[in-house]
Amino acid sequence: MDQLFHIVKLNEEDAVKIAASPDNPHDHDFEELIVGMEGEMEHFIDFKSEKFISPFISFVTKGKVHRVIPHIKDGKFRIWVIGFRSDFIPETTFQLYSYYHDHANLTIQKGEKFDRMVTMCEMMYNESSQTIPDYAVIRLLLSTLFTMIESERKRTDNSEKRFYNTQNITFKNFLKILEDNFRRPLGVDFYAEKLFMSARNLNLICHNILQKSVSEIIETRKLIEAKNLLISTDKTISEIGFELGYNEKAYFTTVFKKKSGLTPTEFRDEMCKLIS
Repeated sequence: MDQLFHIVKLNEEDAVKIAASPDNPHDHDFEELIVGMEGEMEHFIDFKSEKFISPFISFVTKGKVHRVIPHIKDGKFRIWVIGFRSDFIPETTFQLYSYYHDHANLTIQKGEKFDRMVTMCEMMYNESSQTIPDYAVIRLLLSTLFTMIESERKRTDNSEKRFYNTQNITFKNFLKILEDNFRRPLGVDFYAEKLFMSARNLNLICHNILQKSVSEIIETRKLIEAKNLLISTDKTISEIGFELGYNEKAYFTTVFKKKSGLTPTEFRDEMCKLIS
């Protein structure tokens, strides 16, 4: 995506076209927010497929494999689709990665709160349609929209402590370094050294925030990437394992099965059945 920000509203005609010829599961090099006002959406993401009736929110983080199939309900379909680069609202994007990990979709009650979210979308659309859009205004509106969404999530989710802990600067920096290095066969000491701290303290921070050790978080990130590659590419199991720092196919298969309950081949077959 070359643009910093893009927004479009899809209607019934768009829904018919997309449903008639849906995309294969794919990923984006940008962040995507979907605000469903009317209709239904079948969403394959986080390695499962679910249907959502509007109003709903879906946030697809950069690099996450997904597929959307829209459905008209009661003769209506309207959604806003917002795409933006990660550096458009960098102070917020990190939080979103944590908030929406394995929870990409959020069903919202109809009413004044959701109407305000739709108003934010309309204001961003109007500003972006100007001859010379003011991206500072759009940035503030988008950040405000995510704040509204998170307020609604907290209202229906008791795990507020988890959200608060993700503000930890050290953990933020760890995830940033991890994103650049998770494909390499590196251990806890490498990340601790990069953060100028002991491996013990880094493990304590990770346990406090995600209740996982550094090693578990690294393996989880590798597993997510492995699943993405198994779904979205034709690469062999050996090629995917090697790309993620596993020199032996057998070891990669063992780790994958231990974490997911399936071998890489079994997982690929299951996903093919699910999305066919």
